[in-house]
Amino acid sequence: MNISLILISFVASLQSLKRLKIMAKFELKLPKMGESVAEATINSWLKEIGDKVEVDESVIEISTDKVDSDVPSEVSGILIEKKFNVDDVVEVGETFAIIETDSNIADSSIEVSIDEKSYDDEKSENVDLTSINSNANDYFNQAMSLTSLDSQINDPKINRFYSPLVKNIAKKESVSDDELNSINGSGKNGRVTKKDILKYIADRSKSSDLSQNQIHLSSDNSLLDTVSSNTTSRSDEIIEMTRMGKLISKHMVSSLQTSAHVQSFIEVDVTKIWDWREGVKFEFQKKYAEKITFTPIFMEAVAIALSKHPMLNVSVDGESIIKHKDINLGMATALNDGNLIVPVIKQADQLSLIGMVKRVNDLAHRARENKLNPDDIKGGTYTVTNVGGFGSIMGTPIINQPQVGILALGAIRKVPAVVETNEGDFIGIRQKMFLSHSYDHRVVNGALGSQFLKTVKDILESWDVNRQI
Repeated sequence: MNISLILISFVASLQSLKRLKIMAKFELKLPKMGESVAEATINSWLKEIGDKVEVDESVIEISTDKVDSDVPSEVSGILIEKKFNVDDVVEVGETFAIIETDSNIADSSIEVSIDEKSYDDEKSENVDLTSINSNANDYFNQAMSLTSLDSQINDPKINRFYSPLVKNIAKKESVSDDELNSINGSGKNGRVTKKDILKYIADRSKSSDLSQNQIHLSSDNSLLDTVSSNTTSRSDEIIEMTRMGKLISKHMVSSLQTSAHVQSFIEVDVTKIWDWREGVKFEFQKKYAEKITFTPIFMEAVAIALSKHPMLNVSVDGESIIKHKDINLGMATALNDGNLIVPVIKQADQLSLIGMVKRVNDLAHRARENKLNPDDIKGGTYTVTNVGGFGSIMGTPIINQPQVGILALGAIRKVPAVVETNEGDFIGIRQKMFLSHSYDHRVVNGALGSQFLKTVKDILESWDVNRQI
């Protein structure tokens, strides 16, 4: 086709801009959902392409290692594009959908597009053919140059985009640039996702293990079968880890690699607390419509102890220590599916015992019903876990990063013990338990870790048996 005719058509199309309708596209981005939450998995789409979306109306359901929630739209409009599918992992700040909306919204995430109406040939202006012909060769050469550049940009082996998360994983696992380029991406436009690179690393590891466990040659050159430690038989059941299970596993391993874990243990006589609770539990429930368990009593003691030892109410950021003003206690809670979640009691040192009971019961109930909000699980400065609820007398819990300490409550047991009195010592039956304190030796030395534990013991053993509810 004559290049002049092509350019005539192009110029004529430009002249129709005065008859174009201006529209706007708004990018819905995954919002920040709390400390240490960098990504989420899409559980379901609540809207389909072409559906009308109102302001604050939920568009997708997501899940993180902390909690499940919905993501609402910030504008009204029509959903015109989905960037991800169900079960895809989306990073915080990444665009997951496009909403077409009115153009009078001022936002950095809006890009303006034009929808062309029918062009009226009779009303079009005359085109200067002489001017077009004189510059035709220049336009053609520029167009060919841009076409060549575009083909390079779209080449998946040249200037391939990788998200910061993928780059960090590649660096940590020593994945070379050539290996990265060889990975087939399942994301949009062939983008390599977190799932893609983790699968590649897992497959690479399996290949390495297989090569090391191949058939070996014995001294008489006969072939000997070697059995890998991961060999399974037909009767074995292979269970895929849940999404939350995988994230918890990764978080725990990372914590052990980050913090220098040290443990201290102490035995506590809680007979006074046991007897006091037995005497008030029915009246308490009748008065406040709440059951009083031992957990809020222990939480109160930990909050008081942290106020006396503020250097345990800290977190580590690189080579800096962040000393927190608020005492926000994480309460590790076992879920029905066997996983664990840690809702947070905010400003625990400011709560009365009644307030602590209500807060503990509310968080525990909503955690087991999967009804926690993102705010319920962020901001923790110290964590308490109850291993005694499952019969364990003590444990060595793993620190919840970036905190520096976690306390495990052992089971309360009726045991014979030496009782000291003014009339002499005797053997009596007492209610006792062990407290296990794991702390980060990078910033907490043994003296501080043990002093904190002794303070918790003293608070519990000095319980006022005449305390009013």
